[in-house]
Amino acid sequence: MKALYALRVVAGLHAVAICLQPILAGIYLNGTSPAMRVHEPLGLGLTFFGLFQLVVATIWWRSGGRLLAPAVALLITVGEVLQVSMGYSRQLAIHIPLGIALVATSIALACWASRQRPATRPKNRRKEPAVTA
Repeated sequence: MKALYALRVVAGLHAVAICLQPILAGIYLNGTSPAMRVHEPLGLGLTFFGLFQLVVATIWWRSGGRLLAPAVALLITVGEVLQVSMGYSRQLAIHIPLGIALVATSIALACWASRQRPATRPKNRRKEPAVTA
């Protein structure tokens, strides 16, 4: 149950942080160059935070949650690594659409995690004594 709450917090924070990236890129393109000095380290930080999100999602899955959470978190993490490499190599034809996909996927994961119910454990049932005739 605590793992689900951790996943909700981590996925929510990740979604908020990743939503800042296109805003910062737009501010940079509008002529404010200091925005790029925030865009770059935030992108690198998101990659490591995405890895942390993957770990939390895996812990939740192993404690009775759904496999979809770590699968999507892995997809996001791989996408973020690719995103950073495309940004550094100035491959904007890939960087921009991939960024849009990452924002949408991160928001979707955060919304999905917030709607999940805690895993229920089966109650310990006492074994009834066998009736012998």
